Amino acid sequence: MKRRKMRLDLLLNKLCFTKTRSIAKNACDKGLVSVNGKTAKASQNVQEGDIILLKLYGFAHEMRVSSIPTGNVAKKDAGTYFEMLSREPLN
Repeated sequence: MKRRKMRLDLLLNKLCFTKTRSIAKNACDKGLVSVNGKTAKASQNVQEGDIILLKLYGFAHEMRVSSIPTGNVAKKDAGTYFEMLSREPLN
């Protein structure tokens, strides 16, 4: 079976980490997002098992992608697509 992929900015938006895709893109452009320890561009493809670090809204969120959604995701279901590894306040 082929592993699904999704653009990083789209995934962050679908999983309700940002209110809009453009906010996710701007965060990537400013170097606030990394995937597997490397600063990531908004267009980078993300797949299951990748670890995303997002420094936004006063916190550093570190999460592991458990599955890639196929369509739109209801806010109440967003947590089923990732595992939160840590959430630390930014200094």
